[in-house]
Amino acid sequence: MNKFNFCTIFDYGYISRGLALYESLLNTGTGFCLYILALDTNTKNYLEGLKLENAVIIGMPEFEDEELLRIKPTRSKVEYYWTITPSIIKYTLDKYKLDSCTYLDADLYFYTSPLPLFDEISGSSVGISLHNYSPEFDKSEISGRFCVQFVYFKNNCHGRKALSWWREECIKWCFGYVENGKFGDQKYLDYFEELFEEVHIIRNQGCGIAPWNIQKFKFSVDGKIYGNTFDNISFPVIFYHFHNLKIDLRKKSVSLIYYEYSPEVINFFYLPYIRKLLEYESSIRNTNYVFNEFRILYPKKIMLAYLKIQRYLGKNMFIRRIYNIFTKTR
Repeated sequence: MNKFNFCTIFDYGYISRGLALYESLLNTGTGFCLYILALDTNTKNYLEGLKLENAVIIGMPEFEDEELLRIKPTRSKVEYYWTITPSIIKYTLDKYKLDSCTYLDADLYFYTSPLPLFDEISGSSVGISLHNYSPEFDKSEISGRFCVQFVYFKNNCHGRKALSWWREECIKWCFGYVENGKFGDQKYLDYFEELFEEVHIIRNQGCGIAPWNIQKFKFSVDGKIYGNTFDNISFPVIFYHFHNLKIDLRKKSVSLIYYEYSPEVINFFYLPYIRKLLEYESSIRNTNYVFNEFRILYPKKIMLAYLKIQRYLGKNMFIRRIYNIFTKTR
């Protein structure tokens, strides 16, 4: 069985997402190891207590080097998390002597094996994934053509050269606004093809189904979840990126960033994923660990989910289904 090396980062607010990511990789039947950088002590201790067989838990004290500690006070929490993305890839390659490592955002969920993506990347030293925006939601000029969600580096001269440049640029500048063709850690990926050799742009449309591109597809289930283009090309969904999903346990409400969500997207992706997160949150709350409220980091950019999908499902139906999920996982 093939073994793939992945790394990710998250803090207490994303524990349930990180565990869902881990479980989804297990469910694909693909051999893997997930290197998790725990961004706070409680998260590290909680994860270590789970004894996840296919994971390695890394703490901040062992990870942070002098360069990162030097610039840390100059960044907000989110900006610092962005800054360290290339550094955790470098750290895993160096410390564990890996042949390659792929960074994953913690809010991804896999529905089928990522093997086709690695088959496509084969022969390249760097693999990057497109946002694949729907035309009406194209933010390439601001957020970049590529998404820091699935980024592959081989541990060779070409891969290390690109990774080192990305890390150095993020240390110099990684902020939550657009400036001189930069935005966070993400727009740097737009320059990879121009600057480095053996860079592959992943074309598999099942890589990175997300709120900004779901409008391009119809979805169906036949053992797997399939995306179908409007010219009748079908493909299995490899992973969905649950960007900016917010759940407020106290108010029993769910919010999504504003895009257009079809009934199939809600039924095939969001409702099962929300149920999964709530199951994990219920387990976490039954421990002695005290974490802050289960929220994401960008509350100003989201609206209540039912306001955006009531024209598809009906307001009362959606609220009732979400309420049932909450009450079943209390």
